[in-house]
Amino acid sequence: MCCFSGKVESVSDTNIFARASRDGRQFLVYSMKFKAGDDLAMILPIPTPKDSAEDAVKFINLEKYETFFDDLNAAFPAPASDAPTRGGKGDKPLAVVEVGKYVASFVPSVKAFDKLDQQFRLPAAVWDKLPQYADFGFAVFKLKKPEKGEQKVHPMAFEFPRDDKKILFLPTLHIHDGTVPAKAKFDHALFCQVPEAPSGWEESPGLADTSVKVKETQGIVDPNGHIYRKVMRGVFENKDVGILS
Repeated sequence: MCCFSGKVESVSDTNIFARASRDGRQFLVYSMKFKAGDDLAMILPIPTPKDSAEDAVKFINLEKYETFFDDLNAAFPAPASDAPTRGGKGDKPLAVVEVGKYVASFVPSVKAFDKLDQQFRLPAAVWDKLPQYADFGFAVFKLKKPEKGEQKVHPMAFEFPRDDKKILFLPTLHIHDGTVPAKAKFDHALFCQVPEAPSGWEESPGLADTSVKVKETQGIVDPNGHIYRKVMRGVFENKDVGILS
């Protein structure tokens, strides 16, 4: 789960994909189901180099490939198990990009959140509790409240420069109503493409192009690589996931 600027009634079926891109950059794709009573923002902390430019993040529109994560799952012979897996004011506004059904912005630092509407920020006190994000940037997606019940959002994708070019970053830290619990309930399926299988991850029997419509991913997925998956359902330590790339 990501961080939200407002109260959400429920979040489920979170899916995240990561792969290294060229020049030390990284692709990240994120999707989930959520239920909320108001418009809000989904905020993904990302480990960009300090003081990155506002155009450092490239947003990618996957609105026409809503089955992206279904196809990643199809690369594996059995469905994902339901069992837990162990283990400043006056500044010009930030640039916004239309990405399918959403409006997205890259916020280069915690201080730069002042350029966003109050509705789409987290309280400053929250970031004080998360010193590990002091030098991070943030991908922010503005979401409309679901018209009825729980809504599944189409995959939100972007490419960003990494501060540590050896690590793939998957944002899994939970923030609930401005608080950061030590442990949290996960309903996640994590996917990646890396040269060697990460410990504890499943490997697809075939190459990615056996199940994924690679052209629809706009370069995000390597057709000639295997896909790795880790399912996290249950209560886990509340932190992000990093993988050697």
